[in-house]
Amino acid sequence: MNKTKQYLIPFVGLKLGKHHFEYQISNSFFEAFDYDEFQNSDIKVNLALEKKSTMMELIFKHEGTVNVPCDLTSEDFDLPIEGEMKLIVRFGDAYNNDNEDLLVLPFGEFEIDVAQYIYEMIALSVPLRRVHPGVQDGSLKTEALERLKELVLEKVDDQDKEDKIQDKEENIDPRWDKLKQLLTDK
Repeated sequence: MNKTKQYLIPFVGLKLGKHHFEYQISNSFFEAFDYDEFQNSDIKVNLALEKKSTMMELIFKHEGTVNVPCDLTSEDFDLPIEGEMKLIVRFGDAYNNDNEDLLVLPFGEFEIDVAQYIYEMIALSVPLRRVHPGVQDGSLKTEALERLKELVLEKVDDQDKEDKIQDKEENIDPRWDKLKQLLTDK
């Protein structure tokens, strides 16, 4: 992961107190993680690191857009995303990242790589269902949407036909039921 050198923070030389870091994330960042869900990305990440005598507190915030395909039409669009994550860093005998909110670094460690945390925060802020804004407001006109509308209308028409058939069966004159009963009683 040589591509993530710029995300290494050497905290040993930092004074106690708050320190701010800013990162501009593009698709080259995600290539380091073999993540290719986005056609394009433009995300700004702000990191506030508060160094205390026995621990550190990191607050990540991100805001930007990722270009993704619509789940309904496969049309690419810029999806706005934003999010926030908090991480506590403590020191102990061995490295431990089992807890998503707490990272334990071994004594003697002098830097922290925040690339993995930025990656996870951004990837988790993208919704599972991605729908083009034009689909929601009705302004998008594509062949896929037209075909979906046709299929929905066909289904509605089929349902209407079934409902009419059931209505006709229910509106049969009760005298016919008596005649049918005569045939089955033999």
